[in-house]
Amino acid sequence: MFTRPRRALTLAATTTAALALLLTACGTTESTGSSSESTTSAAASGPVSITDERGTVELDAPATKVVSLEWGLTENLLALGVTPVGAADVENYNIYDTVMPLDKETPDVGVRGTPNTDAISALDPDLIVAVTGLTDKVYESLEKIAPVVVLKGSDGADAIGYMRTTVNTLAEATGRTTEATALLSEFDAKVEEGKKALETAGKTGAPFVQADGWVQSGTVTIRMYTPTSYFGAVAKEIGLDNQYTTGGDADYGLATIDVEGLTKISNADTSFLYVQGGAPADSFVKSLEDNAIWKKLDFVKAGNVKPITDGIWMFGGPKSGAAYIDTLVENVTAAG
Repeated sequence: MFTRPRRALTLAATTTAALALLLTACGTTESTGSSSESTTSAAASGPVSITDERGTVELDAPATKVVSLEWGLTENLLALGVTPVGAADVENYNIYDTVMPLDKETPDVGVRGTPNTDAISALDPDLIVAVTGLTDKVYESLEKIAPVVVLKGSDGADAIGYMRTTVNTLAEATGRTTEATALLSEFDAKVEEGKKALETAGKTGAPFVQADGWVQSGTVTIRMYTPTSYFGAVAKEIGLDNQYTTGGDADYGLATIDVEGLTKISNADTSFLYVQGGAPADSFVKSLEDNAIWKKLDFVKAGNVKPITDGIWMFGGPKSGAAYIDTLVENVTAAG
């Protein structure tokens, strides 16, 4: 579903704190190479048939000029070695996803969810990739420009499995299946590395929760990442025990609560991990320091409230997943 993350970004933009906090996490920076290198090296050729969320998309050949309308898709394309010729909201992408940075000079084709068809058409793409949740009218307008592959932003039924589907679908569309195999193998290796690190530290099965949030008109809203979220699924894969398991939406596994909802977390050993963002002094956690309910929470009194590092897109691919594993292990195994 597209509306959930889109709505979150809109709400967060109303305050300085939330924009930097709601949609960010940690990450590492990797070079993606130039557009001329990454968009012309596809080894595959000939017709391509792609199955997406709307049916079948036929391409005369693997796409080399791709426009991406969602950040998770942009990250995955870059990880496959494909630099989009245009992308949605380039400036903010590079704030919220530092795992796979995008050339800041990449043509911007509008806000996610409301693409600028004139800007897209001017780029003469041979493929547009988008997520579900747009209107039929928008898809129809896009299809007048180029074939459109539509995928979910995530799938709570199997978040990691759908991440793999997304990577493989984009790889088929761009002739990058070899790169996809390597990319997913790297992710699998990182999962095993995370498992072993937790085991060595005696933290297998350690209790944790992951949250982000924002402050609007003095009211704190918190989103919990349940086990069906992408972050939740990654944490479960390496052996952590999520203490907040209810209320997640079907696609993204996110449960929106207020501070009273945190009273469900009764284990004082729980690591409360949260997205701090670029303005820690304005984070939702900072705003709760004097809240009576917050101060009485067992994990707060135990000193188990820890920010994760910035820059992971929460609906990203294997690169974001690997970066998240690193910050999970670092935070859960750290003393204090």
